[in-house]
Amino acid sequence: MSAYTALALQTRCHAVNRCVSDAEARERMRANIERVGRQVLGSKAFIGPDLKLVVLPEYFLSGYPLGDALPAWASKAALAPDGVEYELLGQVARQAGVYLSGNVYETDAHFPGLYFQTSFVLDDQGACVLRYRRLVSLFAPTPHDVWDRYLELYGLEGVFPVADTPLGRLGCVASEEILYPEIARGLALRGAEVLLHSSSEVASPRFTPKDVAKRARAYENSCWVVSANSAGIVDVDIPGESVDGMSKIVDPLGEVRAEAGYGESMVAHAVIDIAALRRQRLKPGMGNLLARQRLELFAAQYADSVVSPNSMLKDGELQVPGRAHFLEQQRASIEKLLTRGVLRRD
Repeated sequence: MSAYTALALQTRCHAVNRCVSDAEARERMRANIERVGRQVLGSKAFIGPDLKLVVLPEYFLSGYPLGDALPAWASKAALAPDGVEYELLGQVARQAGVYLSGNVYETDAHFPGLYFQTSFVLDDQGACVLRYRRLVSLFAPTPHDVWDRYLELYGLEGVFPVADTPLGRLGCVASEEILYPEIARGLALRGAEVLLHSSSEVASPRFTPKDVAKRARAYENSCWVVSANSAGIVDVDIPGESVDGMSKIVDPLGEVRAEAGYGESMVAHAVIDIAALRRQRLKPGMGNLLARQRLELFAAQYADSVVSPNSMLKDGELQVPGRAHFLEQQRASIEKLLTRGVLRRD
């Protein structure tokens, strides 16, 4: 397998929150795709024909919901799996001749009124080869909230999808999920060699929890991490550059091969050698953490969930909650941890 160049494209988010209608929001998203498409093509012209993989930041298309009811945001900013926005993104991938990954809000006909935060991978012909729904979120629905029905529809393969591609086996980790080692490990145990991380995270000259986690996830799973951060967010009420910088590519030894500074940037690009990774994973030794896993040791500890599943199903029927649901759910989890003796009040 030939080595290739991957890019964590650090681009600005132009949010749709202030759009007064769904039509205006959709027009803004189309403009965002056109702008990002030009940046992808320009980056490939500069970096060269070996650029085969581009990862976009979280929120690159729409921004994030600010108090919108779930059905309202689904109508305003969520993509249909076969919608026009995916078609336009596929055109970008096809025209640039790259695999294109990013993170968007997406509807699902099986769960009307909800949306899922979804990481995708489009191949160089524009076809969707991977769709991953974020599993841990504080303020958005997840597959775990409709767990029984979701498993019935998509199986565990649809929860932890890995795409076997000419660029290696690709998996996606969404935003703060880089802080949850179980997600990256679950993908690695299904063969993932490159983790695509769309993020929109705090800008800081210091190490941040997410920034440390990127290195950790790469090393402990013997995989590459391609992490793209936003270059600021405009048209929202928070200071725009609160999220900026630190897009990077991390190799399987936890070393940063390339990193962007602040602002829109194509600097975070590096060569990924999958053949070398596969040779490394086959070598016995202390550093081969995947081959040293004793998973049965931890199974019982993980068996009793902290956050209860199916919080948006009642007697098997979908219940679309209000925004207050999310904090209520977390308070219930804290009480559960108190009851177990994991947490203490004094």
